[in-house]
Amino acid sequence: MAVDPRLAMTFRQIMLMNFGFFGIQYSFGLQQTAINPVFSFLNANPEQLPLLNMAGPVTGLIVQPIIGALSDRTWIPGLGRRRPYFLIGAIGCSICLFFYPHVTALWMAVLLLWMLDISNNTAMEPYRAFIADKLPAGQHATGFLMQSFFTGLGITLANVSLYVFQKYIGGVTESGIPYWVFGSFYVGAICSIGSVLVSVLSTPENPPTEAELAELRAKPKGLFAAITEIFDAIRVMPNALWQLALVYLFQWYAMFIYWQYVSHSIAKSVWNATVADHALYQEAVGWTGLVNGFYNVVTFSSAFGLVWLAHRWAPKMVHAFAVTLAGAALLIFPHISNKYMLFVPMIGFGIGWASMMGVPYLIAVTEIPKERYGVYMGIINMMIVIPMLIETVTFGFIYKTFLGSNPSTAISFAGVLLILAALATLMIRTKPNQPASNLPIPAAGGH
Repeated sequence: MAVDPRLAMTFRQIMLMNFGFFGIQYSFGLQQTAINPVFSFLNANPEQLPLLNMAGPVTGLIVQPIIGALSDRTWIPGLGRRRPYFLIGAIGCSICLFFYPHVTALWMAVLLLWMLDISNNTAMEPYRAFIADKLPAGQHATGFLMQSFFTGLGITLANVSLYVFQKYIGGVTESGIPYWVFGSFYVGAICSIGSVLVSVLSTPENPPTEAELAELRAKPKGLFAAITEIFDAIRVMPNALWQLALVYLFQWYAMFIYWQYVSHSIAKSVWNATVADHALYQEAVGWTGLVNGFYNVVTFSSAFGLVWLAHRWAPKMVHAFAVTLAGAALLIFPHISNKYMLFVPMIGFGIGWASMMGVPYLIAVTEIPKERYGVYMGIINMMIVIPMLIETVTFGFIYKTFLGSNPSTAISFAGVLLILAALATLMIRTKPNQPASNLPIPAAGGH
């Protein structure tokens, strides 16, 4: 059996290398909870929300696989292979977040969302490959689920900040955007670049050997070569990744529905209000921040429990169980009229979200060759954003025609899709050595 040349890292080192994920996910948390209300404040109709969110899936579909392929072919002395990309992406995120609440028209908000998503995707894609590059196989579960931990923490703080600033900052701009929105976006601008700098400065990348460097230099350079690499990788993609793509079709279509309609669902079920009831809808948006913040508290609290489970059972079994909990949560959620009881189903939803952000990568990483980590992580992101893109162009029609323009029914529909994702997960056929049960569990304070 070949010896893994990558050195084990301490728990503290794994935290530092992933700390940049905190700022990236704070930005993503604002996209989940604040962007769609901003669209609504700027007089967008609920039926328009899927189409207005097209920036995320389109930029993810194009940017992430290209960045992944480029990073596989990159080595910059002093910076490395992956770090240059998430540093550039974080700078772009910070600039976009700072300017976002200053928009005065819907078209400006949509344009800036495109720029923000390009930056987010540039920063986030190399982070998955960074884990696979740095950590030996026995620590992959800890590395990927550490990202789930920082996902939960970053999104939690983004959502809670919306509620807190709403309590202390009043008034609205001439375009209708409340001033409390500004505080959350300004904090996000600081967190994005600050947390990534911590990872960049604390965690050097493993330098390639002379043979690997020579092979790297011999590869064709440029955008066309990267695009060719993507299509070649798709052509020879392992069957398990094709099966994972079916899981993602249901899973991410459902998640996009949830993020777009959760504030409308809460406004309807708790306040019996719509966007037209401006004051009540603002209150619903603030409460949505708390609800989303809570499920992300569950996410970072449960992430390491999923590490334990993934070392004892096949990752696909862990993921199917967690996504089932999330689906059940969304079937219950829109029928709750007591705003405090909304937190109960979010326990299951938070566990499911923790799994979505980490466990599928355990399935994928043993199926793909080391020298193609970057491009395949980008392709996996294509599996995420294609369902989102399909949702943006189809769900507005479904929402109006079949769901009666009812946000509560939309959330229930998302719950059904998550149950289907769990069933599809059980159908994934992995390599015989795929389960992580034989991998050592790293101690909390050492190797």
